Amino acid sequence: MHEEVLRKLNELAISYETVVHPPAFTTEEANQYIEGKEGVRTKSLFLTNRKKTAYYLLIMDDSKRLDITKFQESVGGKRLSFASPTNLMGKLGVEPGAVSIFGLLNNQEKDVQIYFDKDIISEEVMSFHPNFNEMTLFLKTSDILRFIEELGYTYHTVTL
Repeated sequence: MHEEVLRKLNELAISYETVVHPPAFTTEEANQYIEGKEGVRTKSLFLTNRKKTAYYLLIMDDSKRLDITKFQESVGGKRLSFASPTNLMGKLGVEPGAVSIFGLLNNQEKDVQIYFDKDIISEEVMSFHPNFNEMTLFLKTSDILRFIEELGYTYHTVTL
C-alpha cells in the first residue's frame, strides 16, 4: 500500500515529510496526530454518479463541508453521491478512511476526474494519507500537482 506510494514519490524525486500515527478514520482523528505541522489538512472525497459511469476525486480543506449539489452543478454531474466501499476499492484500491490522490496509482482505467477546491490550490503544503490511514504525508502542492500529471491525469479547480 503505502510502500508503493513512497516508491513512486522517490522515483519522481518528490520530497515529503512523514508522520506515523495510530489508525485515523476521520480527518478529526488524523488532525490530533499532526498538530503543529504546516500545511492544509485535506479531505479526499470519492464520488460517482448513479449509473457508476463517472467518478470524481475531490480534494478540499478538511474543515469545509461539501455542498454536493453545488459541486454537482460545477462539474456538470448528475445525481452524484459518495461511492460505495466496493467502488472505492475497485477504482482506487483503498478502503474508506484512506482515500487520497495516491489511490490514482491503482486506477488502471484512468477514468477518475480530479478536482481541487480553489481555496486550497494556492496553499504551499498539503497533507494526505498514502493509501494507509496510519501515516500522513506532507508535500508541496506543486509536487502534488506534478505527481498527478506524471500519472497521466489532469486536474481542475472548483469553487465550493
